[in-house]
Amino acid sequence: MQNRSLGDKVPKEIIDLVSKARKKEIIGPGYPYTKKMKRKQYESEKQLLQIELLKMQKWVNETGKKLVLIFEGRDAAGKGGTIKRFMEHINPRGAKVVALSIPTETERGQWYFQRYIQRLPTQGEIVLFDRSWYNRAVIEPVMGFCTDQEYQQFLDQVPDVENTLVESGIIMFKFWFSVSREEQFRRFRSRKKDPLKQWKLSPVDREVLGRWDQVTAARQEMFNRTHTATAPWTVIRSDDKKRARLNCIRHVLHHLPYAQKDDDVAVAPNSKILGEPAQIYKDVH
Repeated sequence: MQNRSLGDKVPKEIIDLVSKARKKEIIGPGYPYTKKMKRKQYESEKQLLQIELLKMQKWVNETGKKLVLIFEGRDAAGKGGTIKRFMEHINPRGAKVVALSIPTETERGQWYFQRYIQRLPTQGEIVLFDRSWYNRAVIEPVMGFCTDQEYQQFLDQVPDVENTLVESGIIMFKFWFSVSREEQFRRFRSRKKDPLKQWKLSPVDREVLGRWDQVTAARQEMFNRTHTATAPWTVIRSDDKKRARLNCIRHVLHHLPYAQKDDDVAVAPNSKILGEPAQIYKDVH
């Protein structure tokens, strides 16, 4: 009975595939690897990257840089787990995670961007947005939480807002975590069964599970309107969470000129896992 409430939202062939899948097997179509990364290799690489993150944070602090990382993507795509690995060992006094709940009555009466703008970093600070103003680009229109006029106004304003932020000195990374429908359903089902993860499965998650094509269309329109030279999107294929986490961290480290960088660790990310929207979505959804 518990699984049926989720299963009603997805095609039967996906339910059958997930039921038969082995734990370490990649079940989504088109992913460049068939098996998930082994934990020993993952932990070894993660440790080296987290050492580099500490160097990067010191550089941000000492130079007064302002760093913003935006984490977006489908539900259960691995955003929170990646943020956790970014934050695991860096100094929380110079870095914070922003994960806003639904707006208050006061916030609903404000300019849409206002509650996000006031949480941007000061000099020497890193801010990681666990979802951001881009709620209005995908979730809100798909779920009917905003009007079409509000949606279109948002898409019109975003490039100018982000240009202004970057011109003010903010360094911005925008990540979209892409997960296959098969893997998303497997993760949702795992959350429903695990009492320690059930809080992650909201009523909105259940509804969005059945609106795959609508989310795809909204995501593509978001890329069309907001993937700019000033503030580009980076897509991460996250059917394997371990590879997604490591390559997300690599991307940030590789692009920042922090002091004492180990170029053997802060290498360019795997282009099979991470890239621009047009590159990653050539053959996958």
